[in-house]
Amino acid sequence: MTRTDIRLGADIGGTFTDIALELHGRLHSTKVLTNYANPEQAILDGMEIVCAEAGIGFAEIDIIIHGTTLATNALIERRGARTALVTTEGFRDVIEMRTENRFEQYDLNLTLPPPLIPREDRFAVAGRISAKGEELQPLDEAALETLAETIRAEGFGAVAVGFLHSYLNPAHEQRAREILGAHLDIPISISAEVSPQMREFERFNTVCANAYVRPQMADYLGRLQLRLKDMGATCPVFMIHSGGGLISVETAAQFPVRLVESGPAGGAIFAADVARRFGLERVVSYDMGGTTAKICLIEGFQPQTARSFEVARTYRFSKGSGMPISIPVIEMIEIGAGGGSLAWVDAMGRIQTGPESAASEPGPACYGRGGTRPAITDADLVLGKLDPDNFAGGKIRLSEEAARSAITRDVGTRLSLEAEAAAFGIVEVVDENMANAARVHAVENGKAIGDNVMIAFGGAAPLHAARLCEKLGVDQCLVPKGAGVGSAIGFLKAPFGYEALASRIMPLSAFDAGALNSLLDGLKDTAEHFVRAGTDGPITREVTAFMRYAGQGWEIPVALPDRAFTAADRTAIETAFKDRYAQFFGRAVEGPEIEFVTFSLKAQDILPAPAGVALDTIGTPRAIGQSRAVFDPATGAPLDTRIAERDALDPGDRITGPAVIVERETATIVTSPFDAVIQPDGTILLVRKGAQA
Repeated sequence: MTRTDIRLGADIGGTFTDIALELHGRLHSTKVLTNYANPEQAILDGMEIVCAEAGIGFAEIDIIIHGTTLATNALIERRGARTALVTTEGFRDVIEMRTENRFEQYDLNLTLPPPLIPREDRFAVAGRISAKGEELQPLDEAALETLAETIRAEGFGAVAVGFLHSYLNPAHEQRAREILGAHLDIPISISAEVSPQMREFERFNTVCANAYVRPQMADYLGRLQLRLKDMGATCPVFMIHSGGGLISVETAAQFPVRLVESGPAGGAIFAADVARRFGLERVVSYDMGGTTAKICLIEGFQPQTARSFEVARTYRFSKGSGMPISIPVIEMIEIGAGGGSLAWVDAMGRIQTGPESAASEPGPACYGRGGTRPAITDADLVLGKLDPDNFAGGKIRLSEEAARSAITRDVGTRLSLEAEAAAFGIVEVVDENMANAARVHAVENGKAIGDNVMIAFGGAAPLHAARLCEKLGVDQCLVPKGAGVGSAIGFLKAPFGYEALASRIMPLSAFDAGALNSLLDGLKDTAEHFVRAGTDGPITREVTAFMRYAGQGWEIPVALPDRAFTAADRTAIETAFKDRYAQFFGRAVEGPEIEFVTFSLKAQDILPAPAGVALDTIGTPRAIGQSRAVFDPATGAPLDTRIAERDALDPGDRITGPAVIVERETATIVTSPFDAVIQPDGTILLVRKGAQA
């Protein structure tokens, strides 16, 4: 399989399903409303549109790459299968006790997120593996036989198995799956395969999440493949996982928790590709769709990654207030702030937005599909940011009257505000929420958000990006071509890749090169097995050891060479750890024992580098004749605003703000502090007036 094949990316979001088709270097794209009852139908509808535009049939497509928020939404909305957790005796309440960390220590009424699996659905069995991987107590197989009958009688849809220290010795979990599987015809997930990392709370929660969404995702992926074949698309289908690589549909059906951040991961890859084209070392990607907004830091053309993340943070973006998922992931912060996020007034008379969303059914009030509550899209329409006759390429006719009515009824009347003032309040709140989330994410990573160039994409991000830059002190923002379907385009640029992990606590003073080589060889085989499912080309590998001083509660990543180790490497690894520790904390500590905790091996195929583009911050002024009234945040009143068609602009054109640059799948708002310069590849650069040098 080559990179010149006809490739199609499909991204199912909470409101829109985005389709991008790459044919001989030309991109064809579209957005269709997500079909919640049959998500695969939206993909087929979008495929028909882009294939007709490109003049090809389904059978000519060589590869389909798919990402979806279905697993994420199922976790957030608690719409998965009824799942039984089978765990070690005495550890039934681990997922409810959490880590006993109070993420807001001064809130006396703090409410912790409820566990995914209620207590009555958690079952403990005898049997114990030690912290060294040795069997201390044999597994109670008779109890598992009895438990299987209970699970079947009570109609559970899935089983999660999480035993203590199974990341070191999975024998008990494997035997439990064998016994339960002999009596049950439902999927069984074991933590030693889903997340073979230490820390029981995170590992147990991850295997629960995997089991919880597994029946739903397996059913959906099976239907998708069948429908595609019925329509003549017999090409292979691959899924993009949370770490930004591609895996087979079969692997995705077995480990659907790996898909939880698949759509946002595609967006981060898209932004990283743009950053590489323009040679931008420090970038913050801003992805705002119909349901959520995502912020990701990208350095050295690579999105930041982590071994765990949280779904659905519930308390002011605070770390620890969400559902921990322990898998390799592109690190970002996600909030319920999309075009479909609903606006409301709380008991204290404050405007609030999200996390509840109108989604695609019924959609914002202006869609005319039955929605009556005001959404951010309604506010953008009332403020003049959107053309009601040219939304989503003209496929959806927006009703400004319905938007005004909803905003006035639910927000304006409550606060004695006119529709325009209430709409401005709504968008200011959502923009400030996104700015706060970006600041929190940067601070958590020890970065200054204003030092970055922003890359904005997603259907709603270009509408809000300039105002967000004003709030964050960011001077430049890029809006690439195809920004409205950025994640789907990112799928087309994703490598076949997989990251295998294993936790082994090993003191550096007792460094055993043979044991380390054996462990890494096993990880290499695992990772390359998944990569080879999609490519037979050259593969690159990255080896990382997560290390700490003995007694510390967390560890830091240390890059290791991809080769066999010898006893002589101990000194070099110690030096590498101390250098890395000094980068994080200012200086290394002399004396304490250093130990390995977890090892990671990432394998992926090698992609060609994109052609470079020189960033033009000056441009030549271009006069625009068409205009309409658009609300200006700086003056607090509507201003006569230039309206330009993106396809009619030429490289080097400079449009003075305020302006709106419209295209089929989104619109870019150029607020009055900014100008827009069209780049050689068609990308829009928003540059703050007086800051272009």
